[in-house]
Amino acid sequence: MNAASTLTARLLAERPRPRGIAGRRYAHWLAVGTVCLGAFLGQLTASVTALVYPALQHRFDAGFAAVEWVALAYLLVLVALLAPIGRLSDLVGRKTVYLGGFAVFGLASLGAGFAGGLGTLVACRAVQAVGGAMMQANSVALVARGVPGHAMRRALGVQAAAQGLGLALGPGLGGLLVAHASWRWVFWINVPVAVVGIVAGWFLLPRTRPEAAPVLPGPRPRPRAAVGPVSVGPASGPAVGPASGPAVGPEPDGGRFDLAGLLLLGGSTTALLLALSTASGLPLPAWAVAALLAAAVLCALALVRQERRATRPILAPGLVNTPGVRPGLAVALIGYLLLFCPLVLGPVLLAEAGLPTAHSGLVITVLPAAFAVAATVGGGLLPRGWSDVARCRCGAVLAGAGLLGCALLPALGAPAVLLAGPLLVLGGGLGLLLPANNALVMRAIPAECSAVGGGMVNMARSLGTALGTALPVLGVHLAGPAAGGRAVLLTLAVVAGLAVALARPVRRR
Repeated sequence: MNAASTLTARLLAERPRPRGIAGRRYAHWLAVGTVCLGAFLGQLTASVTALVYPALQHRFDAGFAAVEWVALAYLLVLVALLAPIGRLSDLVGRKTVYLGGFAVFGLASLGAGFAGGLGTLVACRAVQAVGGAMMQANSVALVARGVPGHAMRRALGVQAAAQGLGLALGPGLGGLLVAHASWRWVFWINVPVAVVGIVAGWFLLPRTRPEAAPVLPGPRPRPRAAVGPVSVGPASGPAVGPASGPAVGPEPDGGRFDLAGLLLLGGSTTALLLALSTASGLPLPAWAVAALLAAAVLCALALVRQERRATRPILAPGLVNTPGVRPGLAVALIGYLLLFCPLVLGPVLLAEAGLPTAHSGLVITVLPAAFAVAATVGGGLLPRGWSDVARCRCGAVLAGAGLLGCALLPALGAPAVLLAGPLLVLGGGLGLLLPANNALVMRAIPAECSAVGGGMVNMARSLGTALGTALPVLGVHLAGPAAGGRAVLLTLAVVAGLAVALARPVRRR
């Protein structure tokens, strides 16, 4: 090993916790608390940016279709990097990568606050997503590593509550910061949390690799036996964010990561979202919409072919055809579409009704807060005899009713603050729908495929989040805030009905 490799290995080597901390009975809860900081930060970022769009449009003299890429750039990079960063973490150590994620996220947030142009801000958000992926790809695995088996379910529940808290606080905090400080503080607020996360993680997280130097990428001796990390799926607890982190599992000896599939997946989703943005007013030539849609279709077709040939496909066509998996993935996508579309559209509708930004944030907060509470404890309020299918259908019906209320209340001339009522119903319904659907999907997936299946659920969530960000912009551009927003919400209510139809018992072959 040369000098450069030795220095790199020493820098990446994980430090153990101080003995005074590691020996405590509650040491594992300190580790869980550290992971909760990253979970909180990731979901806060997901929901806080919706309130900053109008301020960014004014500051950079840009259209809604351009400003939405502040969110879309983050989502696309996050989806693309979750799987490869998970694999990198197996080589250098999950604690090292997790703490590096805090550092990258904090520095990118600092840069985003100082951005002088929209392009710079979007670039900083893309870098921020690198840090987000480094945290999310390791959060569940760190909990699994540091918590005794008897406390695992409770620990994952605490992590889910932290995610829900971040998601719920985002809109209200964003509205207050934009109204009383500056849009820049929406990004700067992440910096102190990241610093606390680095310090806490250094002292409180257990080492995830032996004391020996980390395994660096490159040629290495042939291993005597394949060793993989603990397989933990994202369905271990109620997922309450756009992507709770991929499931990770043993990698077959000699298996290669499906880089071609990842690039084709990224190409198809990016082309689709760019086409929607162009149709929503992004300043590109008119022919770009057709060209981008054609590129999205071609990449999707090539992706299907690639996944059928790959030894370790990221989408696993055979797994998609397993009874219960395909409709479950569709419901996961629909659920996050129904969650994030109102988060983006709500501030626009409330501003059109004359509600101040700070008040708008408080009204919108009702949606993620109800979602987080229902996802955590809502299942206990339903009859014990209800199956997960019944819980899914109940949640989808409530979500559809909430969307109808959001669409019809403004048309009836009701005060804007009353929108909190249907948002409460919508959030509660989604909080019942998504955990139950998560359980159905992971139950349908064979145990030996839980890692790949969990990653597919994450991709469905992320795609739903991205579409939930892009579709409101298209509706507002085509028909204006009032009419366009109403059309989008009514369409979503129909989509919620589709989720009711897709939620059905699995019939084994």
